Amino acid sequence: MTKREIITVPHPTLRKKAAKVTDFNDELQELVEDMVESMREDNGVGLAAPQINISQQVITIEFGNEEDESIPPTLYVVVNPKITSRSQEKDVGVEGCLSVPGWMGEVERPVSVRIEGQTQKGEPFKMRARGWLARIFQHEIDHLNGIVFTDRADEVWEPEGEVVDLV
Repeated sequence: MTKREIITVPHPTLRKKAAKVTDFNDELQELVEDMVESMREDNGVGLAAPQINISQQVITIEFGNEEDESIPPTLYVVVNPKITSRSQEKDVGVEGCLSVPGWMGEVERPVSVRIEGQTQKGEPFKMRARGWLARIFQHEIDHLNGIVFTDRADEVWEPEGEVVDLV
């Protein structure tokens, strides 16, 4: 496993639609291992392959139980993920991003989503995510479509509190 450099805006790879994965070979397995290590080393809860300058549809997410922090976090690796349904109910949450260091923003997103894709071995993957986990999946899948959270935020700010109006 190798920690990879996380690219930041305005790097052009972050604005490209990532290519669908068709080969579930050793190279993909190594990419997934490197993504997990990079995500953990940089204290992220999610990482999309474009964030390490690989324009492929691969995401990793590691998220714990919101109600019980004693339960170890679950690692999700999804290849070619897509959101197949979204709840009508939405909420606003504060997001940050390893590729937009130092900035935060309020983003409105659906409260729950259904995700379909494949595992890193090419097997079918389906799940429904709710709450923060749903938000993380949406954030990472956005990266595969060339979208960063600041594109969806009503306002963004630096940790010092300076608000930048995006409207």
